[in-house]
Amino acid sequence: MSDQETFVSHLVELRQRLVHSLIAIGVALGVLLVWPGAGAIYDYLALPLMRALPEGARMIATGVITPFLVPLKVTAMAAFMLVLPYVLYQAWAFVAPGLYEHEKRLALPIIVGSTVLFFCGVAFCYFLVFGRVFAFINEFAPKSITPAPDIEAYLSFVLTMFLAFGLAFEIPIVVIILVRAGVVSVQKLAEIRPYVVLGSAVAAAVVTPPDVVSMLALLIPMCLLYEAGLFLARFVSVRRRETDPLDQTDPAR
Repeated sequence: MSDQETFVSHLVELRQRLVHSLIAIGVALGVLLVWPGAGAIYDYLALPLMRALPEGARMIATGVITPFLVPLKVTAMAAFMLVLPYVLYQAWAFVAPGLYEHEKRLALPIIVGSTVLFFCGVAFCYFLVFGRVFAFINEFAPKSITPAPDIEAYLSFVLTMFLAFGLAFEIPIVVIILVRAGVVSVQKLAEIRPYVVLGSAVAAAVVTPPDVVSMLALLIPMCLLYEAGLFLARFVSVRRRETDPLDQTDPAR
């Protein structure tokens, strides 16, 4: 088979993988629209905020089609997260034939681990962070103000926070990949720990609301996950030296 035919066959396979992923997302979206419904899913997403608002306060929709469009976006997001393991499997099935055996042994745990950690970050944000952040904001707000958050602004805030915490929980995976690829050593990563903490504090201050509660809620897990990544990377680097026959570097150099 010529190079051009191989390239075309790869494109055809990629298209099939993408179509299968889109079909899975569409099926999940259809099921969620039937049960429990877009409105119920949005109500569940808004539950932490509604619990923190004063009694009788409600959210508002300023756009004409916003009451329909925003719950639909939330349902689509839920459908994508529901089938994310299948989407990642399709990506894995596409790239796996081109990997060496030792690369497959590392890539599959990284894919699974990164997925689990991302979901853990989202769950941590929803169940532990949102309630405290909204309660703090409500207590800080003047009593003369009647809160009426816009549902579209709330969705934007939620997506930003979910993405921030989901990516923050990927820190151990990033550390392991850097050490495994030989980009940096565990010792060097441990030495630059103060700069990592400072950078994490700046990132937490930028992506979170301007309050101490949400900033610390992101900063503390980032620092702990960095330490977890350093701990796990030590085993990866040791295993690499023991199993890689091409790595003949004298450790005393």
